[in-house]
Amino acid sequence: MVSQYLNTRVVFVLDVVLSAVASFLMILAASGTEQGAAITPVIILQWSIASGFLFAVSSVIIRSYRIIIRHSTMRDLARLVTTVCLAEIMQGLIVFIVEPTPLTDILWLMLLDAIFTFVLLIAVRLSMIVAYDLFKSKVRERLNRKRILVYGTHEKSIAVITRLFDSTHYDIVGFISPDSSDKRLRISNFKVYHAHTEEELNELAVDLGINGILFTTDADAQSEQDNLIQMATTLNIKILVVPNINEVEGNNLLHYRVREIKIEDLLGRPEIEISIDKIKEMFSGKVVMVTGAAGSIGSELCRQLAKLDVEKLIMFDNAETPMHNIRLELEDTCPQLDFVPIIGDVRSLDRLDFVFREHHPSVVFHAAAYKHVPLMEENPCEAVHVNVIGSKNVANKCLEYDVKMMVMVSTDKAVNPTNIMGCTKRLAEIYVQSLGLAVASGKVKGNTKFVTTRFGNVLGSNGSVIPRFRKQIESGGPVTVTDPKINRFFMTIPEACRLVMEAATISTGNQIVVFDMGTPVKIVDLARRMIELAGFVPDKDIQIVFTGLRPGEKLYEEVLSTTENTDPTSHDRIRVARVREHDYDEINALFERLEKLAVDVYIPDMVCLMKDIVPEFKSKNSRFEIYDK
Repeated sequence: MVSQYLNTRVVFVLDVVLSAVASFLMILAASGTEQGAAITPVIILQWSIASGFLFAVSSVIIRSYRIIIRHSTMRDLARLVTTVCLAEIMQGLIVFIVEPTPLTDILWLMLLDAIFTFVLLIAVRLSMIVAYDLFKSKVRERLNRKRILVYGTHEKSIAVITRLFDSTHYDIVGFISPDSSDKRLRISNFKVYHAHTEEELNELAVDLGINGILFTTDADAQSEQDNLIQMATTLNIKILVVPNINEVEGNNLLHYRVREIKIEDLLGRPEIEISIDKIKEMFSGKVVMVTGAAGSIGSELCRQLAKLDVEKLIMFDNAETPMHNIRLELEDTCPQLDFVPIIGDVRSLDRLDFVFREHHPSVVFHAAAYKHVPLMEENPCEAVHVNVIGSKNVANKCLEYDVKMMVMVSTDKAVNPTNIMGCTKRLAEIYVQSLGLAVASGKVKGNTKFVTTRFGNVLGSNGSVIPRFRKQIESGGPVTVTDPKINRFFMTIPEACRLVMEAATISTGNQIVVFDMGTPVKIVDLARRMIELAGFVPDKDIQIVFTGLRPGEKLYEEVLSTTENTDPTSHDRIRVARVREHDYDEINALFERLEKLAVDVYIPDMVCLMKDIVPEFKSKNSRFEIYDK
């Protein structure tokens, strides 16, 4: 192997042979000169054999054959020169004694022989070092490359073979298919394997030296999460995925971006079909503003809007560092985009007025909000000030500056709220919708169309459960779950943002649009799967600890989209919620009272008013339960 030195006996024999060959070539060349006219074939043979024998003797004396070739130093080079010189001196003495020859001729032959021998020995040694380094780099490259099987035999799986052919990171060994009928197939000269049990997969991994399985679609990974992926994680075989199109745009090459699977890949659903042409037509050439632009949803909205040829993108947020980060990202990925990052707060009417007056947006996505349930239970007045009054401020400015459409991002926690945060989002919905209805009826002057979108938890958003679990796992646990029964609906951030933009194109205005969130996920199952994907055993390597429900927290979130509480739209994943409508004048008066109570921090009166406006708001596991009627 590359870690072993060349045997000293091999070096000794090689040096002796090289010395004899060098002497043979030298004496043969010398015989063709005027000085070597007397050299006969017999002399050539004798000289060569004697030279090899005497070099062997000299090498034993000097011990030059023990030099480690690839670690040679100048001192070792001097030992080699000494060995050659000693052999030549012995050769010259023997020739002078056995067959008297003019001293000048002997010295001439000795010098030529020494040069030939030394050059050949050095040339071969350098060639060996170069060859060794090349061999070593190839072996290291081979050892560092993951030997992987590609899942499935469909077009995407076959295409990835070509994309990864020259990869320095991955060595594709073949395909692995759940279909046993594919067993005898060979695709692109790669064999198709299958494994239905952990024992079969382990045997396959050992036989082929497999240390990874690559999935080319999220749907494949999701279909195998309780079978092949479960077995592979148990056997410590890495699960890899090909990034989706959102992750490989620009100049990024696919084989640099193949990554290990994340829990988000397993929780997602088949890609949502959206009317990209209609969306592009709606936003192309327009000035678009996003509040909360540095947050999880807001920043993704900015990324997607940047691809829609908007005339200008106004990014509004009060978080300096996240705003700086998204600015740097867009400067790198969208250098052609005209965007304006603005530090500001939706609570500040003066700052909002400046932005609307200066840039005159046509469309406003309002994503600025406080979202953490326990924190808002502890700071209810700030929740009202940002989520309710901030939304009111943005809506009013949209109307004042003739914005064509305002799209507000809401949450499933606004449905039958059990906490302050959820109730503030429901209050924001009420104000925006009542204002829109007042405009539509002519009670309030304006042309703005107001659309509200509701969806559940987004995967990997700032401060959410998945980043928290990931950090707990990295630190060795325990992973904390509030209750063994708690579940949540999840949606990827890009998926949610695509639906928000789609809703903007199909809504007629003054509607609360809800999304089909799919199937709820038990949080404890989520924790277990994340621990397994990290290569650990739940409750053995990393403990799961139940801490109890937090203030205002529900065990089960509301199902947003049912035929009983919604009406269909042209998109099968988007529906319109049936909600009670409110009179704008009444709501506006109540909100003025609510704002004063929030600013003055009169918490009991403020919470009671919130419960009056939203009678379905019933606090759970909260100090505000005493105000429920």
